[in-house]
Amino acid sequence: MQKPRTFLDKLFLIIKGLGMGAANKVPGVSGGIVAFVAGFYEEFIYSLRKINLKAFKLLFNGRFKSFYRYVNGQFLSLLIFGMLVSYFSVSKILDYFLERQELFVWATFFGMIIGSIYFIANDFKHWNRGTITAGLLGFIVGISISFLSPAKENDNLLFIFLCGIISVSGMTLPGLSGSFILILLGNYVLLLVDSVNSLYDTMAEIIKGDFSFLENQMRLRTLKILAVFTMGSATGLVTLSHLLGYVLKHYKYITSAVIIGFITGSLGVVWPWKNPVYVKDEAGKIAIDSNGDKIIMNYERYIPDFNFSETWWAIIFILLGIGLLIGLEKYGKNRAKNT
Repeated sequence: MQKPRTFLDKLFLIIKGLGMGAANKVPGVSGGIVAFVAGFYEEFIYSLRKINLKAFKLLFNGRFKSFYRYVNGQFLSLLIFGMLVSYFSVSKILDYFLERQELFVWATFFGMIIGSIYFIANDFKHWNRGTITAGLLGFIVGISISFLSPAKENDNLLFIFLCGIISVSGMTLPGLSGSFILILLGNYVLLLVDSVNSLYDTMAEIIKGDFSFLENQMRLRTLKILAVFTMGSATGLVTLSHLLGYVLKHYKYITSAVIIGFITGSLGVVWPWKNPVYVKDEAGKIAIDSNGDKIIMNYERYIPDFNFSETWWAIIFILLGIGLLIGLEKYGKNRAKNT
């Protein structure tokens, strides 16, 4: 039986949710890496695995307390609460700094991931021929993904469903950004910009009592796409968690080695020195979404010029990111010893 969580435990779980929410928002950064580094990855996967047929039976039979306990409800609700708060607060602050000091934000993330790789690899005491091979395989896959060219947009509903399954990878697989994968699949704009904006516009119209969207075939098609994407995401979250739960239970060290390699390979995605490549319309002008923001298609990476002070400031932010991870890791270990 699990020990009851203290107020401090609950508060830190919300903060971890804030971190996951902010990380999931940025193409190239994974919420799963926050769970892995912060030490609650296995509990997260275990809790998601509990969303199964038995859980739905408890829910439909009105046994809400049993359902809540069975799915580790306190853990999931606090974590999800943190993610929701993040969406309306931390991620908005992140958007602000990404718009004004993009290089330094990416540099901080880059440093934090370097710090996380160091601590995860340092704590992993099971290196042998099998785990080294698995780690190298994870590294090759991770770095290959970061340099793939994006595909063209595809609104086929079966493909949209598959996009939903794949997109939740950022929550369940450390180092794999769901947003970045959607960019590579060509559907980032369709699913995370156009569809979400359509939902927002529809909700605003319904509140005003305006149901004219029912005559708008384009809007209805976009809402259908969003519904299929959401179903795919829910399916992916449950199926991936079951698969990961199985491999973590039966092949824990091999899986951990693959994840370490994968996170290392994903550094190519968060490389700070890069220029965005924007989507262009038929006239050759940069396309913008309904919020007036330029739509990013991919990134063009380059080697920094060390004659610029900005480069050295970015390096300071990389060191700051590493230092932040060192502080969090030491705090976590001291807290574990004290409890």
